[in-house]
Amino acid sequence: MEDNKNINVEDNEPWIITLTDEETNEEKDFEVIAQGTVDEKNYFALVPANEESDEYVILEYREDGEDIILETIEDDDVFDKVEDYFNDLLFSEVDYDEE
Repeated sequence: MEDNKNINVEDNEPWIITLTDEETNEEKDFEVIAQGTVDEKNYFALVPANEESDEYVILEYREDGEDIILETIEDDDVFDKVEDYFNDLLFSEVDYDEE
């Protein structure tokens, strides 16, 4: 993973990001549950904050000075690759019986 100067989601405190729906202007809070780099681009995995959810959202991010720019992934092949990365990261099974 690349060094991201201002971004650290590994602290004990949840990192909450407020996103605004472009169509309705409705704001919704999301918690960053993971971050990763795939093919030299940075991504966040997010879940709705304070809600139970079996699904997560993936957004590409880049830094612009002090700001973080979030964008949807338009290319289906890229999305599938990033989704596979996060699925492996978040849901890989650990065999606790193996010593």
